[in-house]
Amino acid sequence: QVQLVESGGGLVQAGGSLRLSCAASRLTLSRYTVGWFRLAPGQEREFVTAVSWSGGNTDYTSSVKGRFTISRDNAKNTVYPQMNSLKPEDTAVYYCAATLRDWATVIKEYRYWGQGTQVTVSS
Repeated sequence: QVQLVESGGGLVQAGGSLRLSCAASRLTLSRYTVGWFRLAPGQEREFVTAVSWSGGNTDYTSSVKGRFTISRDNAKNTVYPQMNSLKPEDTAVYYCAATLRDWATVIKEYRYWGQGTQVTVSS
């Protein structure tokens, strides 16, 4: 059974940093475009960032540009969003997802999903 497992979430003060990880089992992540989405209370799940299977293409939602950086280590079958200068509005459950599409930023285009990791940013 394919699994995506997120880790690295936690409680951090505003201005702090976290590095999330998305590890895959029974799935060669290097073949997949990997995206991160987040779900905050009372809001809809939204796109945060994505990296193409080659690593050559990345994108970020406007609210995190300049603060988040996504990278991948295909040897470790893992994708990492580095989140700096965190703000209280970044508080959400963060999910990683994988798709065989060359590129995707829309929820329905992703086939595999993790269970999520909670990120809480205190003011």
